[in-house]
Amino acid sequence: MTEISDPKQQIEELRSTVNLHNYRYHALDEPTVPDAEYDRLIRQLQVLEAKFPQFITNDSPTQRVGAKPLAGFNQVQHEAPMLSLDNVFNAQELSDFDHRVKERLGKGVKFSYCCEPKLDGAAVSLLYRDGKLVRGATRGDGNTGEDITHNVRTIPTIPLALIGEGYPRLLEVRGEIYMPRAGFDMLNKRARANDEKLFVNPRNAAAGSLRMLDAKITAERPLEMCCYSVGVMEGGDLAPNHSGILAQLQGWGFRINNEMRVVDDVEGCLKYHDYLLRRRPDLPYDIDGIVYKVDTISQQQSLGFTAKGPRWAIAHKFPAEEEITTLLDVDFQVGRTGAVTPVARLAPVFVGGVTVSNATLHNRDEIERLGIMINDAVVVRRAGDVIPQIAKVVLERRGSDAIKIAFPDYCPVCGSHVERVKIVTHSKSGRREGVGVAYRCVGRLVCRAQLSQAIIHFASRKALDIDGLGEKIVEQLVIEERLKSPADLYRLQVSDLAALEGFAELSAKNLVSAIAARRAVPLHKLVFALGIPDVGEETAKVLARVFGSLERIRVAKPELLIQLPDIGREVAGEITEFFADNHNALVLDDLVSVGVCASDECDIAAEYRGGLSFPQLIASFNISNIGPTSAARVAAHFGTMAALMAASIDDLAMVEKLSVKAASGLFDYFQCTQNRQYAEQLEQQLLDFKMHWNCEKGQTENLPLSGMTYVVTGTLESMGRDLAKQKLESLGAKVAGSVSKNTHCVVAGSAAGSKLVKAEQLGVTVMDEAMFLALLAEFDV
Repeated sequence: MTEISDPKQQIEELRSTVNLHNYRYHALDEPTVPDAEYDRLIRQLQVLEAKFPQFITNDSPTQRVGAKPLAGFNQVQHEAPMLSLDNVFNAQELSDFDHRVKERLGKGVKFSYCCEPKLDGAAVSLLYRDGKLVRGATRGDGNTGEDITHNVRTIPTIPLALIGEGYPRLLEVRGEIYMPRAGFDMLNKRARANDEKLFVNPRNAAAGSLRMLDAKITAERPLEMCCYSVGVMEGGDLAPNHSGILAQLQGWGFRINNEMRVVDDVEGCLKYHDYLLRRRPDLPYDIDGIVYKVDTISQQQSLGFTAKGPRWAIAHKFPAEEEITTLLDVDFQVGRTGAVTPVARLAPVFVGGVTVSNATLHNRDEIERLGIMINDAVVVRRAGDVIPQIAKVVLERRGSDAIKIAFPDYCPVCGSHVERVKIVTHSKSGRREGVGVAYRCVGRLVCRAQLSQAIIHFASRKALDIDGLGEKIVEQLVIEERLKSPADLYRLQVSDLAALEGFAELSAKNLVSAIAARRAVPLHKLVFALGIPDVGEETAKVLARVFGSLERIRVAKPELLIQLPDIGREVAGEITEFFADNHNALVLDDLVSVGVCASDECDIAAEYRGGLSFPQLIASFNISNIGPTSAARVAAHFGTMAALMAASIDDLAMVEKLSVKAASGLFDYFQCTQNRQYAEQLEQQLLDFKMHWNCEKGQTENLPLSGMTYVVTGTLESMGRDLAKQKLESLGAKVAGSVSKNTHCVVAGSAAGSKLVKAEQLGVTVMDEAMFLALLAEFDV
């Protein structure tokens, strides 16, 4: 090993680099290196610190978790009280607050409000001395909280050491620790699979996670922190207004809310309220209102405080998202995929801004977990446009009239058996993400409910778009047994329709003509129409554009599918299982027999011809300890699949930097005859599809955006960034991660940050989401 001349300096430089990447990732949401590079830097730092432990410090990014579990929490006295805010619930009450502010500041004094989402989490105080985190505390009663330093250190969005310069010698930062919705769903999915107690909502999950005596458990929870103010401060200067202080905090390493806005008056506050209320369902985290603060600090000081809280700030609360009502009954509905879903019929209650009378109960396991009974008092939760859910039972209100819920063992529509299906989800890399269950009727198209829903979906606007074929008509035809599969639509005669209620001969002729006109349709519509689980409109478009024909999609192996944007192993598994099913194959063959086909079949997309590399193929097998880096080393060493499959354990040991476990995993995998045969079949499919690395590369020079560089930033409501990138690349564009003078265009979604600012500074063309969608539509992508 090369001698390290100054290990302390090297460790400090590595820490500085890692901290900078942490800041760009967690505070700015603008990572500049891939995860693999970040992991490599962390490992390098860990190795150096292990070799030179005398240089390990508490603020090192390697030291986020590691302390022994606590026996209990110590009390913390806040240097300055963490006061609560008064609330308003409507425009008049907000106007009254504004009037009080104007009276106290004096007639004609100009001021503005800083508006921030009121995150639904747990308030914390973070104390920094000389830029180092020395204490984290809960709000408690406002004067006294609990010392949770060992837990806050595990949260990636809380800097262990401040970055930049100019921060005060002593600085108390206040913020909200919360759990994003996706993380909360993942946590509860994992708990449900392990038969553990579920959390009621993300707020409770965040608060409970902060009170874990073992920090290692907290570290496993998907917590984030967003700062909203400062408390005590010594030895430094802060900006003269609240919004400026938040910008300083962001510069020192903290995350601030991208939805923050500064407005001129109360009318601006109300417009912001309407905007954020519309945005609320799409935000990745829960909010329960908005906080308005007079922006100028000197004006805040002039307004002062009441005994309870500041006179210069107010919380504008949104409608409640949880209420108590009564479970009146439970119905069981059968969906298009056969899923049997219990639906709770509730005494109507106003929650989340609407009157709710129905809520999902998911499945039998959820009913048993909740311990719910008919006539129980229940807590109903509704967040934005999310389907209302029953969060828990109020057991202390259970009466003698409570009735046990009987989940059917047989389909309530067709009488077929209801089976319990285990659902395992995976990330794109194959990592197990969570386990769930579903209860499904095995009757398929024999089940009238599944048949009706399948045909309704098949004919819907985003699918085959058969004009005039509504739900009631389909249901009538199914009941009359004139439809037993989607292909039967094309066998309908005018006489079949004319016999139905509400049909005359002319309307029957028109519908038969409309159905006949939709035999040849765009491939993505046909794929979507099939109703493959987890394959929505956008995924159908990806499949159609990349593979070009239904026959290729039908036989595509999952290792090919996972190379496509937004298709992980779970979705790939659903696609391959759908087409492998004998019943589905018969339905597809029947559709082909009546002339249903794609009107736009073509070759494999240009960027995928010759585009799959040997390392990608090796990594796709999901062999233990074989990631992208190891796969690249193995591919470079052996060159061909045949040579790899024939390799002995000694041959594999010769691969540079390949671990013993990785070599053993590869050897064991290819010792299995079935695995070798499958690898051969997969490579042959790559050759047949012209996707193999030895095939001629596709030509992209004539594509409309060829030679242009795009950058995508912010949140796109219609699609993820990966899919937006894939669509741009399909048009020939290069998609970069940063804005420069060579950038041709920036696609800016909501909450776009520094990339948008830089684009405006450089005079780069900026395209909002509506313009971007119009561009895609122009080229039919």
